[in-house]
Amino acid sequence: MKKYPSDLEIAQAAKKEPIGAIASKLDINSEGLIPFGNDKAKITYDFIDKIKNNKEGNLILVTAISPTPAGEGKTTTSVGLVDGLCRIGKKAMICLREPSLGPCFGMKGGAAGGGYAQVIPMTDINLHFTGDFHAIGAAHNLLSAVIDNHIHWENQLDIDPRRITWKRVVDMNDRALRDITTGLGGPGNGIPRQGGFDITVASEIMAVFCLATDLDDLQKRIGNIVIGYTRKKEPVKVSQLDVQGAMTALLRDAFQPNLVQTLENNPALMHGGPFANIAHGCNSVIATKTALKMADYVVTEAGFGADLGAEKFFDIKCRKAGLHPDAVVLVATTKALKMHGGKDKSDLSSEDVDAITKGCENLGRHIRNIGQYGVPVTVGINGYVTDTENEHQAIINYCKQFDVECKISTHWTDGGKGAEDLARHVAEMIEHQKSQFRTLYDDDMPLWEKVRHIARSIYGAEDIIADKKVRAQFEEFEKAGYGNYPVCMAKTQYSFSTDPQLMGAPSGHDVPIREIRLASGAEFIVVICGDVMTMPGLPRKPASENIGINQEKEITGLF
Repeated sequence: MKKYPSDLEIAQAAKKEPIGAIASKLDINSEGLIPFGNDKAKITYDFIDKIKNNKEGNLILVTAISPTPAGEGKTTTSVGLVDGLCRIGKKAMICLREPSLGPCFGMKGGAAGGGYAQVIPMTDINLHFTGDFHAIGAAHNLLSAVIDNHIHWENQLDIDPRRITWKRVVDMNDRALRDITTGLGGPGNGIPRQGGFDITVASEIMAVFCLATDLDDLQKRIGNIVIGYTRKKEPVKVSQLDVQGAMTALLRDAFQPNLVQTLENNPALMHGGPFANIAHGCNSVIATKTALKMADYVVTEAGFGADLGAEKFFDIKCRKAGLHPDAVVLVATTKALKMHGGKDKSDLSSEDVDAITKGCENLGRHIRNIGQYGVPVTVGINGYVTDTENEHQAIINYCKQFDVECKISTHWTDGGKGAEDLARHVAEMIEHQKSQFRTLYDDDMPLWEKVRHIARSIYGAEDIIADKKVRAQFEEFEKAGYGNYPVCMAKTQYSFSTDPQLMGAPSGHDVPIREIRLASGAEFIVVICGDVMTMPGLPRKPASENIGINQEKEITGLF
């Protein structure tokens, strides 16, 4: 079998174009850019305002089957598709989330694609990039400091230290910070209380950052965030602490979208990166809307499988931003389908059509789910060198029962050339199949019924269950005026159920709701089903052990 270079080796060997040349493909002049070196830049507010009346292009969502340890390659497919569209003469670009340092040094890895379908400069993107996450962390922690300072100095709002819901954040996997006690050491150090840290991408500031349409909207949303409750159990908002202006000031520069390029020198915007379980898992609205004003085809992705990522993209991001998606590419691999068909991870390289066919039940559930949104869908198989023709044909035949085309894409090994067939089909699908996009539920549906509808329609569940305390929370949020918010489901990404070991397409299960949380700045209700980690820990052997600097001062070991 041919040996391929690592993702990092491929990225470091890439022939980058100056970022000004990439910008010129989008008709952005030098005044519309804030350069960060020669290979990345931010797009200015003045330029974004200048193009606001341009005609919008077509929006393509790349999503996937339920994730497995074998991998699916959603980001790689997104990059390959854009390169493929550009190769067939389309004006296309990609919009992605920025990676977090936590997964980068932990176990999951980066988020800039892979093989010959990557976004570059890969090392910069996966490390500090343009400092956006640092700014988001600083804004979040400024609020944390102001809360404790307010309590220290007379506590005029009568904030109950036992009912503060706002934690601190750091963009790192650090389990030791999940639950801590702050304010120790005497009266000069504040009031002792229980607190903790989340990872930055789980911050509501990140969610707000990615849903706001402009700086004014960003400041308004920050001001609406509820940070805790008074001793009378009344909510306390950021605006009552008068810190939303300072927080927005910290985010002013970060809020401008980042322009980079693919390996084939096609434009890419990478901006924002909320968790895909505790939040909505999509790149920023401002980046997506800006891209739609500059390109005829905009490819974006949503986190995890379609039951979480696509559902939130449609029901939260598109609903809130007024976006109208034109097509969906549902990504799968033969290896992942074999795992859903019962094969062990150690036995995925040999041909097994029966396991593929059984695993396609998971693929079929996702196809049917996407159909409920009225958006045309195609299946893209992220090709492996170990795939066989019989396995591919089995997937193609399975998709025919849904009148869905399945295209094999070899972008990982062949770059945009390997995705041309998929690109042509997506362009033709957009031209001939008009999207009839609709959300899964209406705003005025009660919160409990929204959750039940998602569980039954998307997860194949029989019902949802919750104890009396959680049911009361639903009623309290309804009475407080939050009943028209969409719901953001937080559950395992590995299964349609809440059991990560239950693969395939399980049906008839119940979805237990452990807790619900108000995200009044992001304007959604987080519904937590099972254990959801907002501060991950490092694995026994973290990826950071392989990362370093060589004699040429180049970064090594980064994927």
